[in-house]
Amino acid sequence: MSTRLCLALAVFAGFGLVACQKPATSSASSSAELTTDDQKSIYTLGIAMARNLEPFNLSEEELKVLEQGLDDGSMHRTPKVDFETQAPKISAFAKQRAAATAAAEEQAAEGFLAAASSEPGAQKFDSGLVLKEIAPGTGDSPKVTDTVKVNYEGKLRDGTVFDSSIQRGTPFQVTLNRVIPCWSEGLQKMKVGGKAKLTCPAKIAYGERGYPPKIKPGAALAFEVELVEIVPSPEMPPGHPVVPGVPPANAPGAPQSNSAGPNAQSGKAPGEPAAPKKP
Repeated sequence: MSTRLCLALAVFAGFGLVACQKPATSSASSSAELTTDDQKSIYTLGIAMARNLEPFNLSEEELKVLEQGLDDGSMHRTPKVDFETQAPKISAFAKQRAAATAAAEEQAAEGFLAAASSEPGAQKFDSGLVLKEIAPGTGDSPKVTDTVKVNYEGKLRDGTVFDSSIQRGTPFQVTLNRVIPCWSEGLQKMKVGGKAKLTCPAKIAYGERGYPPKIKPGAALAFEVELVEIVPSPEMPPGHPVVPGVPPANAPGAPQSNSAGPNAQSGKAPGEPAAPKKP
């Protein structure tokens, strides 16, 4: 790939495209040997930008067209298309190609998901989550608003580990309403001290966008998760307001009211929207 083509990929990066790292190949490069740190840095920059090309799934012929556009633009030749007309279409083109890539990955993951759901003891839920208990827990189950501490290891469908708190040597702490739906649902079905395998289709993992550079668009994932602890909520000191700027009812100077307003029964904070009703 020429230097100009690598630089062109920076344009695509500006459109917020996702990228997926391809496995290294054994083919030899035809470029000159890199001898200086600057050359190595520029080469590494080229690789980083080139990864943004992955969602387009361009053919060899399409790559030639891309390089032709770069050459014409760099040499200030008369373009073969009207730039102002065509440029706004790039984002839609990128999304269309990314969606096609995700669809192909989701189809390829069907066997992986089916194999997970057929394992002895596995449970498949309406969301697509497949949960297999590895070791039972004896503590409480967390709620979606709880903060939990977990040890985990995440793998792609080919077994590649893409993330691991175990390898980092420290548990991961997070609130369950701030994680992917697969985790939020799966961890609520576990008990403290338990360990389970969560297999996640893309729709409850990272969807069509993936999580570059390691997780492809449309990728199904598997996690082994140990629920170490439900982290207790910090206790507020006496007199500390529950809502910032709103003093406790018994605090000096706090407004007193004998009437039961619309929020008296629910304890809803002023201005807080009503909770959604269950169907």
